[in-house]
Amino acid sequence: MLEGLDAQTLFQCTFERWQPKIGDPNVMGWVTVGAYFAVFALSALVVRKTDSSRRPMRFFWLLLVWMMLFLGVNKQLDLQSFLTATARCAAKLQGWYEDRRAFQYKVVLAMGLAALLVGTFFLWKLRRDWKRNWLALLGMTFVFGFVLVRAVGWHNFDAVINTRIANIRLNWVMELSGLVLISANALWLLAFSHIDRPRIRRRRRAVYRREHDPAD
Repeated sequence: MLEGLDAQTLFQCTFERWQPKIGDPNVMGWVTVGAYFAVFALSALVVRKTDSSRRPMRFFWLLLVWMMLFLGVNKQLDLQSFLTATARCAAKLQGWYEDRRAFQYKVVLAMGLAALLVGTFFLWKLRRDWKRNWLALLGMTFVFGFVLVRAVGWHNFDAVINTRIANIRLNWVMELSGLVLISANALWLLAFSHIDRPRIRRRRRAVYRREHDPAD
């Protein structure tokens, strides 16, 4: 997309459209930032509690740790707006801005597919622990997809998420829903699950049960 562009011209155009500032300087914006950091802390606790024998599960929650930290910082830095401004400038400088809709559709589809593939990958990796982690997996896929599509700057999507219902923006509901799912899963793992115990493989579990079966 940037082939043949002069870097100085591109960045000059970009910084005319984008300036560093607080991206969402209202109460709900800061509430969302707090939610990201709360999920970051909960995810870190899950990683700390999870036994080392549950490596796929530890990897999944460690990814959530870094993902929540980045998104929490980025929520107010609004770096996706910088990327959107850069893409729009590139489109104008290369002369295909009027045909940008087709490009945006392709990007949205690609990002939606990426979110689906990431979710499917972790569903497979967590197949032995999916019952313990399906809420977090669903929440991560939702947040991941929402943030990626939001970064495209697609006006039709922006119009939908900025819709207000009873003075509540759909944007807040969509973004916070994924965080709530991840938080609920983390709290359940920390309070009720035995993830701190080593994993017992199926054969060893069967032997253990036979040896300790009260019927014997």
